This record gives sequence, C-alpha cells and structure tokens, in this order.
Amino acid sequence: MNNKLATIDYLVFGVYFLLLASYGYYVYLKKKRAAEGGVKDFFLAEGSLTWWAIGASLIASNISAEQFIGMSGDGFFVGTAIAAYEWIAALALIIIAVWFMPIYLKNKIYTMPQFLKTRYNESVSMVMGIFWLFLYVFVNLTSILYLGAVAIDGLIEGDQLHLIMIILAVMGLIITLGGMKVIGYTDVLQVAVLIIGGLATTYLALSKVSTTLGGSGSAIEGFRLLINDSPDHFKMILAKPAPDAPQEYINKYLILPGIAMYFAGQWIVNLNYWGCNQYITQRALGADLKTARSGILFAAFLKLMMPIIVMLPGIAAYVLYKHNNLEGFNGVKDTAYSSVLAFLPEGLKGLSIAALTAAIVASLAGKLNSISTIFTLDIYKKYVNKDADEKKQVWVGRITVLVAMIVSIVFTWKDLLGIGGEGGFTFIQKYTGFVSPGVFAMFLLGMFWKRTTGTAAITGLIVGFVSSIFFNSFAVGLLGNETFLYTAFPNGKGGYEIPFLINMGWSFFFTIVIMVGLSLGGPKVNEKAFHFEKGMFKLQPIHIAMITGILLVLAALYAKFW
Repeated sequence: MNNKLATIDYLVFGVYFLLLASYGYYVYLKKKRAAEGGVKDFFLAEGSLTWWAIGASLIASNISAEQFIGMSGDGFFVGTAIAAYEWIAALALIIIAVWFMPIYLKNKIYTMPQFLKTRYNESVSMVMGIFWLFLYVFVNLTSILYLGAVAIDGLIEGDQLHLIMIILAVMGLIITLGGMKVIGYTDVLQVAVLIIGGLATTYLALSKVSTTLGGSGSAIEGFRLLINDSPDHFKMILAKPAPDAPQEYINKYLILPGIAMYFAGQWIVNLNYWGCNQYITQRALGADLKTARSGILFAAFLKLMMPIIVMLPGIAAYVLYKHNNLEGFNGVKDTAYSSVLAFLPEGLKGLSIAALTAAIVASLAGKLNSISTIFTLDIYKKYVNKDADEKKQVWVGRITVLVAMIVSIVFTWKDLLGIGGEGGFTFIQKYTGFVSPGVFAMFLLGMFWKRTTGTAAITGLIVGFVSSIFFNSFAVGLLGNETFLYTAFPNGKGGYEIPFLINMGWSFFFTIVIMVGLSLGGPKVNEKAFHFEKGMFKLQPIHIAMITGILLVLAALYAKFW
C-alpha cells in the first residue's frame, strides 16, 4: 500500500490551508468592520448566518475522523446497514426543525443548560452544565483530536502523530477564536472540500472495482458490479441470527440489530444528538425560525449523501480485498479507508487528506465553541462574575477555548485516556451512550408535557444512567440470555451481550415511565412549563417541499436496499 505524498499533494493541502485561513480572516475582519462582537454574536453569530451556512456548519461539525475511518470500516464489515445512522439522522433533523426549533427560539434559548433552568430549575441546569463541560473536553474533544491525528498519520504513513496533533489544534484555534460567525462561514468551505475530496475517493474506488471485476473502469459500472458481487453488503435490515449463525454475522447484528433498532436506540441516538446537544443546536439558535428550519432541512439533504462519501469506500475495499486486489491491506476494518487512498493519483491524495482534515478541524472548532459558550454563559456569568460586561465575556470565552485545547492535548499526547485501545468511536459511545436515554427523556418530556417536574428530571437522568449500566453489564447474568425484553447473543469472547441499541431503547422506556410516575404526583401544569401558541409549528410551503423531497429520497433508498 503506497500512501506516500508527492509534492503536488503537499501543494494541494497547502492551498486548502491558505484558503481556509484567508477566508476565516476575511470573515473576521468583515465582522469587525460591521462593529459586531458582542456576546451573542461571538457565541451564536446571532442573525448573521444564512440557511446554507447553518446547514453546512451542521454537517461539517458532525462529520469527523470517526465517520471517515469508523463508518468506512463498518461499511467494510457490515455494509449499507450502517447507513441507518446517516439516513435516520435526516428524519431526526426534520423532527428537530418542525417541533424542537420553535420551542427553543420562542423561549430565547441559547444554551442547553439555559433550557434546563428555564424549564426545570437552577440545580438541574448546573448539574448538566458541569457534566457537558467534562464530557465535551475529556471525551469528545480529546477523541476528535486523537483519532483525527491517528487517522491522518496513518494515511500518510509519516509517524508524525504529535506534529499532526499540534497542526490540527492550531487550525481549530484559528477558526474558533473568531467566534461562531467565522466558524459558520468557514464550515461552508470545509464542507465543500469534504464533499469534493470524499467524492473523488469514492469515484476512484468504484473505478478500481470496475476494472478488478472485468469492467471498463466506469464508476457507475463499478457500483453496479459492487452490488452484484456482494449483495449481502447491500441490505439495510439484518435478520435475527439463527442458533447456528456464524460469529461474524452475530457480531454484525450486535452492532445493528435489524428492524428492532428502529423501534429502540436508533431514534434516541439521533434525536438526542441533533436536538439536545449544544455542539449541534448552537448553529441554529441565533437565527430566526425560517432561516433555522431551512438550514436544518438543508443539512438533512446533505446527510442523505454522506454514506456515498464515508461508507461506499469501505464496501469497495471489502470487494477488492475479497478479490485479492488490495495490496498491503491487513483486513482490519478501520484501515479500509486508508487502503483505498493508495489507488488515488498524485494530487487527489492531497485533496483527500484535505477533506479529512476539513472534517476534523470543523468538528474541533464546533466543540471548542460549545465548551466556551457553556462555560462563559452558564458558569462564569452566573456563578463567578455576574457583573461581567460583554467584552469581558468574549475574552473569557477565548481563554476558555485555549485552556480546553491545552487540556485535550495534554490528555491525548500519550493517550492517557486509552482512546487508542478502545477505538475512537467506541470510546465516544461508551461515555455518551449511558446518559443519552436519561438526557433525551428529560428534554422530550420537558418540551411536550407540561406536568413534568424538576425532581422527575433529575431522577430520570439517574435512572437512565443506572438502567443503561444494568442492561449492558448485569441483565444477562441476572435474568438470562432470553427474556421478553431482549435476546442476548454470544459475543465471541466467552460471554453474551444484548445489542447496545436495544439496551438504549429499554433504558429510555423505563426512564420515561418513572419520570411520568413522579410527575403525576405534582401539579397538573408545572409553573415552568412551556406554553404553545396557535400556529407555532406551522410550516411554510418551502419547508413542506423540502421535507417531501427528503422523505421521497429516503423511501426510495429503503425500497432499494431493504
């Protein structure tokens, strides 16, 4: 496998870096000349992001190394079933645009801890604010930085992990210190590079499949031959394993448990991530409702095409490997994407590295801005210096960005958190998946059930966490391998496991039941409940058209690959 970069590759990457830095500086100067620079402008770019900038920024912040490397790897291992994470996200974004955004914007919500204070009480807000800061710094930021550096270092075979880590950190800081407007508009450039570079990689991979299987070298022909050669890799719904199923198939089902996951954790993962996550919602919270909805629905359209970029190269690697035409590839799924880059000509390798870098830097910048926003507005302004003016708050936000990045570098320099041992995607899921059911239940009932109490919210968070641990670690030992709630399968390591997404579904269910039970003991309408206005959720014709288009494309995709 030859991933060594030529001079032209370095030039292509250099051009990307200069364009990014120059455009970011241009947006910063333009904002400065317009006398913008207050708190809401720095943290939210209030009123200045267009719908296409919001949509592009959502995608740029979402797609990172774990998608390029991890989803390509799962494409190699499982196939199109992994695309459910992207395509159900499109549906989740429709729900967020239609029902969540009107509530956030009507109540002038700027941060997720602020939402919890407004709807519940100060204690819930403070607990979750501190929790999110620790999660974003010690789990998300560190894993993005470490996994991104490892991915790029592996692609160029350069053994320069620490140097790459510093370069990524500096690029992320350059963008973040300019505020959300700079992040939002540079993300448009990042997404353009991400899509162009990603499509180039997919195109070359499919062309290689075509020639390998006796075709003419056409990418479209390569896609057709891909489906014909490995139809098992083009099934969205995995059947429940039979008693004599091979362990490899069982391992696939443990990741993606067939139709059952669509009634369980798949929705919790996506709705919690896209609708209750400061890192994501922040892009739209400074806009008016029409702009926010248009941007979110534009992001949903982009999500539909992401599997082409982050999944198809993995399936192509599977077919090429099966036909002994992937030189140097060791069969480890997380190296599938880098193996495909060996087929790229000089210049396009540099573009693909730039695409991966764009995804990582955009994610770093978005996460840093969220850390800065929560600390400044929900911790510093409320508990440290209540009289801080806007200028001081902006500077505190910038200092927070620097401190957060330094801390993440310290903890990733020698991988003190063990991210490399578990794998970046597994590391993130391990520490976020346990709390997602409780957090999402707290937001969902808080928005749409006026009776929900603050006591129920805190209890729900605890119940969601405890029940997640129970189903993941203790249920099989105490209740057995087969109950009316679940089926546990052999994990190939001497034990049995319940599919993680099923665990999430049941944790969410029991959390909702307990929160409802506790809230029934309170007043029929909580004094802090949100009140809806007539026509609050009404859609404009353009949004109806966009939603219809998304649903038609999704229906066609599932009809084709069911």
